Parts: sequence; structure tokens; C-alpha cells
Amino acid sequence: MTGRGQTGAGDLLQLVRSGRAVTRGALQQVTGLSRATVGQRLDRLFRAGWLREGAGGPVDSPLGGRPSILLEFDDEHAVVLAADLDTRHARAAVLSLTGEILAEHSGALVVEDGPDAVLGELGRWFAELLEKTGRPAADVCGIGLAVPGPVDTESGRVVQPPIMPGWDGYDIRGRLSRAFTEHTGAGAVPVLVDNDANLMAYGEQRASYPDCSGFVLVKVSTGIGAGVVVDGAIYRGIDGGAGDIGHIRVGADALCRCGSYGCLAAVASGGAVARRLAETGVPAASGSDVRDLLAAGDPGAAALAREAGRQVGDVLATVVTLLNPGVLMIAGDLAGTPFLTGVRELLYQRALPRSTAHLDVVTSRLGERAGLVGAGALVVEHLYAPERVEERLVALGV
Repeated sequence: MTGRGQTGAGDLLQLVRSGRAVTRGALQQVTGLSRATVGQRLDRLFRAGWLREGAGGPVDSPLGGRPSILLEFDDEHAVVLAADLDTRHARAAVLSLTGEILAEHSGALVVEDGPDAVLGELGRWFAELLEKTGRPAADVCGIGLAVPGPVDTESGRVVQPPIMPGWDGYDIRGRLSRAFTEHTGAGAVPVLVDNDANLMAYGEQRASYPDCSGFVLVKVSTGIGAGVVVDGAIYRGIDGGAGDIGHIRVGADALCRCGSYGCLAAVASGGAVARRLAETGVPAASGSDVRDLLAAGDPGAAALAREAGRQVGDVLATVVTLLNPGVLMIAGDLAGTPFLTGVRELLYQRALPRSTAHLDVVTSRLGERAGLVGAGALVVEHLYAPERVEERLVALGV
């Protein structure tokens, strides 16, 4: 089942977690393994604390008999830590293995202060959140981090990030792991890092659109980025650069923070709208300021947001034609009615009717928690992947 020539304990756990086989009999049927072999491999998962027995299921035999015992993934044996960095603030949380947020904190955290300071502060936040939940740091199985820049997922380092000065090539995994240890006294845990739009898309798709095989999320905040989920997996491109639509040239002469002229983010991001508002005397310095003005019904902010939506919609017409997704989700500071109206105006005008015939254009359902949920899910799927389960069981001595 795994391409390793045998069906291991990790494969059985995957079958149970996915709901494809949740009794011993069903596992034998799906895998072709003997009853004794299934029993031996399940025993390792029970000893690790990763599986538990639930209530009795339906009787499999038409002749009656005892009901089959259902097997369940024990989502209480560990927790995950997750954080979502934006340019001027961040969110952090403790999550269950099924994605439930157990404790959460948000606050000011300026990415331009540099990785050492920012990641050190996240370590402190994590320690305080664990205290709130009453869970010991030893229960943490991994940490997920969403960052507003392109990420080489093999190394966990950001690569030439336009809005993260001082972070290029920095060892994020190592520093965040050390910060966790410094503030909790616990041993090192795996740290996974990915782009924020990727993780928002992953969280939203898994939570609300699990059957959608082509899902695109566009985050419009200080910058603009997109996350793409295909057949349940994040599509990152060959080196993590997929989805960076904020730096598509749109013909304008505005200078972008990346150093180029005419990028979409330079004219249609929350930061760009804030600058245009500031030029008219409205106090706005970031996408979050624009969000607050939109929430207050400011007409100037609404007009500029709608115009920005039209510019983004023009680019998204190409994205939709190329990818043919089932869901296009707009998220971030500008994800309100004015911006969405502008997106729809240009998208439906420019894209082929066939590309939009079965397309749902929606706004975020998880809101500001999407990145946290996605980061948590990334860690869980990584740690409980069949090939990694075997490594971890051996390390546990079971």
C-alpha cells in the first residue's frame, strides 16, 4: 500500500484515520493481511497511545454474533502548536490533533524586527498557551508556522521574501525549536514552515471543502498571495514559489516592495489601498487599517477596495482559466463585499464561461484562524504519514 513492499502499522493507522477501515476485520479485508499480523501491528499503535477502542459497531455476519469493536485514532495523546505571522501582528494556538483550537493568542509582532526576536517571542507565547490548556510541553508533537513569504519546504527557509527583510535564508526551524525549548524546558520537536496563503488554503479546504479537488485561496492583506490545493495536497511548484500572484505585472507604474514596478500587490493589496487612503488624509498604514475602515462603512475605503478587487479579478481570470478550480476563496483584510464585488465583475467578464460554470467564488469561513488550522493540519499529516509512523514507533521502542 505504501510502495515499501509491505503494509505496515502506519498504513493501518492511515486506514483508521481516513475512515476507510475501522475494525480489525475491515483492516484484514482491505490489506489482505492475516488476523495475527493485523493484531501485531495494531498492538504497536495501542502501546504508542495512538489508537483506542471505541464502541461496538454493527455485526458483520448475517448469522449474528458479537458486534465488531470500532478502532479510533486517539486525538488526545498529543497536541500541536501553530503560529501565523503577518507583517505587523501574529496569532498562535494550541490545537488538538483533529484541528480543534484549545487556546489562542494574538498580538502585535512586527516581522521587520527580524527572525531572532520574532521567533523568540513566539516561544514565549507558546509556553503561556500551554499553561492555559494545562497540557505539559512534553505533549507537544510538533510546531507549524505560517509566514508571509515564499518557503523552500525542504529546508523551512524563506527565499527572497519581499515583505520579510532579514529573513532570507534564515534557519527558522532551528530558532523556533530552540525558543520552544528555552521557554518550556521541553526537548526539541519537529518544526514545519510554509507560506501563509498555502496554509490558509489547506485549512479552509480540509475544514469546509474536503471533496473539492481544485481549490484556490487568494489572501489580500498587506501583500497578495494565493494557495492552491489539488487533490487534497498543497501545490507548491518546484521550489515553493507557486501562488505568488502579487508579483504578476499588471502594467501600472507603481513601485512594489520587491523592487519591481507594476506588480499587482503594488496597486491592489491592502497596503496599496492604505497608501492611497493616506494620500487623501485618511489615517491608514496597513491592510488591517483598511479592514477597520471597511467595517466602519467608510465610503472612500469601499470604493478603493472595489477598484482593487477589479484589478485582482482581472488576474484571477487567467488563474481560473489555467487551473479550473471548483472553489475560489477570497481571504485577508480586504475580503469583504466591496472587494468581492470587484473581483466578480472582472472575473466573469474576462474568464471563459466554461471556466466559471461550476466555480464557487466565496469568502473565508475560518477567518483569521485559517492559517492556524492549516499549520496544525500540516504537522499532523506529516507526523502521522505511514512512512513516518514506522520511524516514530521505532524511536518510541514499540
